[in-house]
Amino acid sequence: MTVYDFRVKDISGKEVFLSEYSEKLLLIVNTASKCGFTPQYDGLEKLYQKYKNQGLVVLGFPSNQFLAQEPGGEEEISSFCRLNYGVTFPLFSKIDVRGDQMDPLFQYLSDSAPFQGFEMSKESGKKIRAVVEKYYPENLEGNGIKWNFTKFLVGRDGHVMKRFEPTQTPEELEPSIEAALS
Repeated sequence: MTVYDFRVKDISGKEVFLSEYSEKLLLIVNTASKCGFTPQYDGLEKLYQKYKNQGLVVLGFPSNQFLAQEPGGEEEISSFCRLNYGVTFPLFSKIDVRGDQMDPLFQYLSDSAPFQGFEMSKESGKKIRAVVEKYYPENLEGNGIKWNFTKFLVGRDGHVMKRFEPTQTPEELEPSIEAALS
């Protein structure tokens, strides 16, 4: 099984087979418009612009599961991303990335790339762990998504290469992206 076996709905509600992205390097991210990590949209768009001609595609999947930080509808989300961050990479319909209603794609991603822990050497890592512990202590267990802006790098063969937690900025992903593209 690979990510190419999944289908999802884009931000306009159209069904998309991820096999449309075969032979591309994918960066799949669960996003939110009212999160402390929301400014990462800017860095994600910069990565997309810099590497799209080499085969990178960023795929954004909004989710409202963490402190209701993605409350809007699809049109509002799309407009927010475009107007505030100039997002041109593909966005998809709002989904659940953990729990009973978890989208199968995110189950596959979480199972394929286990949680490696929070970056406790960073202040943001300490803060996000404290927030998760306070509001969603059950999220500390297992490999599920812990918070918004968890990122998965998927190779051109459709297999997950690496998982990056929310505190890892898009700029910090660049060496991994360059290596995967070479």
